[in-house]
Amino acid sequence: MSNTIPSNPTAQTVAALLPKLHDADPDYRFMSLTDLFQILTVGRQEFLYNDYNTAARAVDGIVKTLDDQNGEVQNLAIKCLAPLVTKIPSAILPPLIEKLSNLTTENSVDNSIPAMALRTVVITLPRPVAGISPSKDVMDAYSAISRVLIPRLIGHLVLPPPPHVKLPPPPKGMLQLDPNKEVDAEAVDVLIEVVRCFGPMLEAAEVASLHEVIVGILDNERAGSVVKKRAVVAVSILAVYLSDTGLSAFISHLIERFRNAHLTPVQRRLYIQILGSMARSIPLRFGPYLKTLGPFVLSALSEQELTEQKENAAEDGEPDPETDDVRESALLALEGFLASCGSEMRPYTEEVIAAALRFLKYDPNYVDDDDDEAMEDTQSDPDGMDDLNEDDEFDADGDFDDDDDDASWKVRRCAAKVLYSLISTRGSGDLLDDGTLYTQIAPALISRFNEREQNVRLEVIATMASLIRKTGEGSIVTSLSDGSTDYLNHGPSRKRRRESSTVTFDTKAGISRSAGLTSPVIEPLPVSGPRADLAKLSPAIITAVAKQLKTTSIPTKQAVITLLENMVSVQHGGLSGHFSQLVDPIMEAVKGTGLGSASSAAITSGGAASATGSTLRIAALRLISNLAETHSSSILAPYLAKIVPGVVQAVKDKSYKISGEAVGTVEQLVKALTPPRSQLTGQKHVVDVQTLYKVIVSRISANDADLEVRQRAIHALGILMARTASGGGSNLLSTSERNAALDLLKDRLKNETTRLPAVRAVDTVAALTTVQDQLPSEWVREVSLELSAQLRKADRSLRGASLGALKNLLTTAAARKSLDKATISGLLSALVPILNTNDLHLLGPALLVLASLVEDDPKLVVTDQLNSALCGLLTAPFGGAVLDALLVLVKNIGEKGVGANLMKGLLQEVNTNGDPAIVGKVIGTLLVYGGSSLTVTPDNFLTELDSTTDDARQSLALAVLGEVALRMGTKSPLKPDTFTTRFSSQSSKVSLAAAIALGRAGAGNVSVYLPVILDAMEQGGNNEYLLLHSIKEILQQAGDISSDIVPYSRSIWDRLIPTSQAEDNKVVGAECVGRLAIIDPKTFMPLLQAYLSDESSSVRAMVIQAIRYSLPDSDEVFDAVLKTSLVDMLTTMMHDEDLENRRLALTTLNSATHNKADLILPHLGQLLPLVTSESVIKPDLVHEVTMGPFKHKVDDGLAIRKSAYETLYALMEVSFSRINILTFYDRIIAGLSDEHDIRSLCNLMLTKLVVLDPDETARRLDAIADCFRTILSTKLKDNAVKQEIEKQDEAVKSVLRVTLLLHSAIPGATSTIGAAAGQHQTWRSYWEWVEKDFEPQLRALRDENKSSAVLG
Repeated sequence: MSNTIPSNPTAQTVAALLPKLHDADPDYRFMSLTDLFQILTVGRQEFLYNDYNTAARAVDGIVKTLDDQNGEVQNLAIKCLAPLVTKIPSAILPPLIEKLSNLTTENSVDNSIPAMALRTVVITLPRPVAGISPSKDVMDAYSAISRVLIPRLIGHLVLPPPPHVKLPPPPKGMLQLDPNKEVDAEAVDVLIEVVRCFGPMLEAAEVASLHEVIVGILDNERAGSVVKKRAVVAVSILAVYLSDTGLSAFISHLIERFRNAHLTPVQRRLYIQILGSMARSIPLRFGPYLKTLGPFVLSALSEQELTEQKENAAEDGEPDPETDDVRESALLALEGFLASCGSEMRPYTEEVIAAALRFLKYDPNYVDDDDDEAMEDTQSDPDGMDDLNEDDEFDADGDFDDDDDDASWKVRRCAAKVLYSLISTRGSGDLLDDGTLYTQIAPALISRFNEREQNVRLEVIATMASLIRKTGEGSIVTSLSDGSTDYLNHGPSRKRRRESSTVTFDTKAGISRSAGLTSPVIEPLPVSGPRADLAKLSPAIITAVAKQLKTTSIPTKQAVITLLENMVSVQHGGLSGHFSQLVDPIMEAVKGTGLGSASSAAITSGGAASATGSTLRIAALRLISNLAETHSSSILAPYLAKIVPGVVQAVKDKSYKISGEAVGTVEQLVKALTPPRSQLTGQKHVVDVQTLYKVIVSRISANDADLEVRQRAIHALGILMARTASGGGSNLLSTSERNAALDLLKDRLKNETTRLPAVRAVDTVAALTTVQDQLPSEWVREVSLELSAQLRKADRSLRGASLGALKNLLTTAAARKSLDKATISGLLSALVPILNTNDLHLLGPALLVLASLVEDDPKLVVTDQLNSALCGLLTAPFGGAVLDALLVLVKNIGEKGVGANLMKGLLQEVNTNGDPAIVGKVIGTLLVYGGSSLTVTPDNFLTELDSTTDDARQSLALAVLGEVALRMGTKSPLKPDTFTTRFSSQSSKVSLAAAIALGRAGAGNVSVYLPVILDAMEQGGNNEYLLLHSIKEILQQAGDISSDIVPYSRSIWDRLIPTSQAEDNKVVGAECVGRLAIIDPKTFMPLLQAYLSDESSSVRAMVIQAIRYSLPDSDEVFDAVLKTSLVDMLTTMMHDEDLENRRLALTTLNSATHNKADLILPHLGQLLPLVTSESVIKPDLVHEVTMGPFKHKVDDGLAIRKSAYETLYALMEVSFSRINILTFYDRIIAGLSDEHDIRSLCNLMLTKLVVLDPDETARRLDAIADCFRTILSTKLKDNAVKQEIEKQDEAVKSVLRVTLLLHSAIPGATSTIGAAAGQHQTWRSYWEWVEKDFEPQLRALRDENKSSAVLG
């Protein structure tokens, strides 16, 4: 029949189908409905608008088929309603709803059909969006709902009809209580959808009436449990739209019910469920009521009631299951309170912990030894070997499951969930730091690892794992594990800024760390604190875990292995004394033996989601890898005979996931078995290493191996080759094996799919090979050319990695003499084309490679093409590490006597076309090191300086002379007056160039220049600003001459402080003061601290900035002084009465967070409240300014708030575990309603928080949705300027990007499951609106994300 459907159907097409809907043949009716559905779906929006008769007949036909005897026809009729309601005229909508609400199914046994049809209609109708005026279609839809459906639900008119309209009274409501009829649960679902879809438009009277009828259902004893369960959801959704008065009245109603002496357990459970549901749906409005409502919930979990129940059970012979149901609901409500109203629950912390611990061990049907005694026994026997020799009495999960009436396990599971939420919300602050979590909660959790019910056991283990993870959050990990260091991802080190910055491009240190060249250092445990508490409990945890590893339950094994992995990660080892208990069962899990037919059903707790034999083996392999990485080789050695064969067997597994993880484990074993970590290179280690070598090579060579496995194996081979290339490791592999492995890497370099990991493997081998003849010359030449060929590829990651490998290969002693002229020429042809500023990450390393080649064959390397490329480079702006790399190359060119043509090009092609400061440094360097090989001397530039009147040429000459004087040092013939005479130039550029040149010359000869500069500063005058620049240059170059500066430091200080008070001199003066403090911190840091109390706000501002300038530098003496004074200085700054000074103090704290985190973190509790207080909008700083006929609001506090949020962002990155997440998130939500720049920062923080704390992010989704909706709904005025339009466009894009991220990270928030639970209603409504109204922008962002993923 579908062949007859036209591509552009009309009303006549529909009319022709309608008679067929009533055919006697059910198959014919079904096919007719199928055709009708397709017609309604593909038809134009308005194709039935002008044919009222056909639309009405279509409505009647579909409504009639809802009562069809055939179930499939009924379901398809419901499906047809969705496209139908969008096509019919609005006037037909009320009759349709009325027909559906009055429909009685006579031919069907399914009485839920009418309600399901109504839900479909309500969901499909156009719905309102908060903050946006509703369209006509939305108004018509709401009108039909208000006039027809709501009266049909509750049984009476809510809103009075127009005066001239008389309506008959509606029939009995679908939700009205009837002694002869049960309330239909599906009708409650209809109400839920009405509120969910049209809640923002509902009148207060309608909300109140709907709420009243639902409360009536809840209070009615005859209503069934299913109906009441859905009514609880309805109440939580309606609560969003209840007025404050209505909410207060309902809370009062609940309080009266709780106080009723005749309250039954079933009713009590119901009202407690209502409280938990409302806490999740309206946390901000519900929170204040917890002061009154909290005790009602906690009383159900009290010791008194538990004692009474035990006494009654003893008399009756069995416990009351209804009481357990009440406790389960009470614990679930507490979980909701903690998750949604954490701040308001703080007064109840002790009672919540006591209640959760009380029912964590609640098991009335099983008599066991006292848990506390068991815990003491566990702690007194750290090894726990006696326990391990016994059979596990809870080995099978079903030992007690035959008792179907025993539901106490639900109570215990909910108690564990409460503790999980408590750790989640309070584990980033007080309860973790004061020891509560480890002294009260952790021992109870450990004692329950032997829980007989698997669901509870997994929840308990997950809770303990959560506590361990919280303990480790924010700790600074210095090791690299992936070995993927390259120039594109390698950040600058915390070095002294006055030293050469070419170390930015030195990746050897990073490669050494990633290759595990040193044994893990056992960090000294802190005397107190969370990590110390964890260490004390470790023996008990290990004993309990070892017992669970001997069970047959796959989910349990995977959960405890995940917990062990968390322990290793947090403690950076810490299991040294427990290998004897753990290795055997873990290796059994690696091998997959002993799993039998144990259940592998999906388990949603304990980190064991969808636990199977494969996921267990992967988790076990990952744990072995972490153990090998974080523990000393000597501790690992006795167990290698068990570990190596099992891991090798896993490498050969058919599953690519298991094989890939096993290869990663092999890599860590290689690091542990080879020098310098392991000095025991006897025959036994040789066998183990060769076994690992063979399995790695076999995986790389196997064409049937998965690509990911081969890539990881290549990386592992690179580590193995590097670790056995020198020292005591050279006897671990034979020469033939080494050559075969090198040839294999060379071969994989030529394969597109394995090229990048092969490049990184070569990089590792090159960086760590230090012995001559370990790298064959022919291999070096071929690999060098292959790496240089990759520089022409489009893949940026590949180019960066190839350049890094090339640099390390060409600078290593083992390969330095292997290059011939043909190879050098090939390298040169690949390197010269990338000498441009298009990619500065590649430019610096390329210059260093060329500098290395110049040393080997200068005449071949320094060609006209290279000189031309360098000259072209100098016409573009750059600096920093790239400039230092260029100066290294120029220095080598000069020393080799081949710089004449380059100097010619610099003077003729570049000259003043580039930045005089940069060009001057290059020419000056070449002058000094080129010497007699050049036709130009410093005297030529002296002559140029005196003869020219061009400002640019004078600036260049001064820069050249300053650089010459710096590099010649005391041998320089130049005198200070060469530069000081130019201070009086009418051009500010020339005078500033002279000041900088004077400083650079002074750094080369401090004893001659510095007294002159200080004398000039003593005289005062208009040159103070220039002289400060000279001082700054000297102090910047103070790396090797600090001893020369120290005798003058006091004189410099005495002149800097008064000179820096002038407005123009503040910034430069502050930087000079900061740098001087680094040179002699013991003398000047106390003086700086004293100046923070100076009466002058400008002096305090200068000191604050000076401290900030000093923080990025790292020096042992300086850090030792800072350790005793930094926090006190920061606290003093933050209390400064001057607003601008407090802003500067925040920027200083921000810098300290990035550069001196170890000094800041212990005092975060003292500093964070000061930052948080500055992030609050202060009304007294907002005032109106009149500008002509207009008045504008000016917020003087905006700048300091922005600095406060920047500081919060920095603190979040380095110390998240120490931050009170509830307070922190409050400030994020507030920031989303602030000015544009602050909103952008908060959006950025949200992208981090969804990873750092997804649970709290999920709880805040509704508040985030409200803020986002406001931003997206902002409408600019017609006369908005371009900047305002661009800012709003940027804000919209930022919000949509974060919205997509939150949606993908927390998919449950927009699913029907979350909606059914009454949670995230605001977020779900917001998401549906965004999907509809911003579909093009979302699609563009998704495409952009896909492109980024591909490029990445």
